[in-house]
Amino acid sequence: MTFPVGLDRVIEPAGVLPQAAWRLDARPEISADEVRISVERLNLDAASFRQLATKHGGDGAAVRAEVLEIIGTRGKMHNPVTGSGGMLIGVVDEVGPESPLPVKAGDRVATLVSLTLTPLAISDALAGWDGLSEQVPAAGHAILFGRSVVAVLPADLAPELALAVFDVCGAPALTDRIVRSYPAPATVAVLGGAGKSGSLALTAARLAGARTVGVVVSDAEREALRGAGLADHVAVADARDPVAVSSAVAAALGAPATVTVVCVDVPGCEHGAILATASGGTVIFFSMATSFPAAALGAEGLAADVTMLVGNGYVPGHAEFALDVVRRTPAVRALFESRIAAH
Repeated sequence: MTFPVGLDRVIEPAGVLPQAAWRLDARPEISADEVRISVERLNLDAASFRQLATKHGGDGAAVRAEVLEIIGTRGKMHNPVTGSGGMLIGVVDEVGPESPLPVKAGDRVATLVSLTLTPLAISDALAGWDGLSEQVPAAGHAILFGRSVVAVLPADLAPELALAVFDVCGAPALTDRIVRSYPAPATVAVLGGAGKSGSLALTAARLAGARTVGVVVSDAEREALRGAGLADHVAVADARDPVAVSSAVAAALGAPATVTVVCVDVPGCEHGAILATASGGTVIFFSMATSFPAAALGAEGLAADVTMLVGNGYVPGHAEFALDVVRRTPAVRALFESRIAAH
């Protein structure tokens, strides 16, 4: 039996899948079930970009140099500190004869799988990137496997906007699924509600009939989220402060939330999310900064009867679901476009 998951691309250590590998073979020649993409733009995930920017004190040239070093060393964009990567857009160069992916040469596409498992080579030294934003103009090539996920870019959205939406498209789809699994009306708290994944999760929850509170870190984010009208309530609290978070959620909703979604790209938010969630409720972690031992042991220590889910970024139909949310909700689109313009 063959497994179209890129095993022959793993250089070290042997016997693991590409995501767990330290180094991949990013040669441009493709196997029968692979697809080669000519890269146009990378989108670094928020946790990875924040870690790099913080490490280098906002020095864009140093951030760019480290990203190039990671890709050159590992054959993929896999931040060794955060364990995360991002995704990319580009044009399909070649499709292997046995590839099951629904693309053809010339299609402009977004990869819906992480750069941590995508063989990647850069040919322009990222010369068009100042190192100060998550979106990275780039030239090079990337490889997709038979079990990869990819979407053709929509004609009605700018590529930068589509890339930003696709980067977090698992969040609204899974939020919708979980909210609808509870008797109405569910209540939903989203930590990091003014960000990309947070604003989509809030909107998906409201469209599913939930009463919502967005928890943000600053007065500026509170005013932005209130102005967008994406949440029934907006509260300011440091997501790393468990008592502050749980108190803010309970004050807004009148009780702990049925579902809490964590979309904050900093460590230390696990216990606040657990404490803010009602017994029998669900916590969805959509942050690559999450410590899963901290979440599991924290829930045990709090005697919290909650289901905890890892938002793995994939739900069937997630890309179209997220695009539909953006198309139906002008305020969400405006938030995304303002974020892109700021960078």
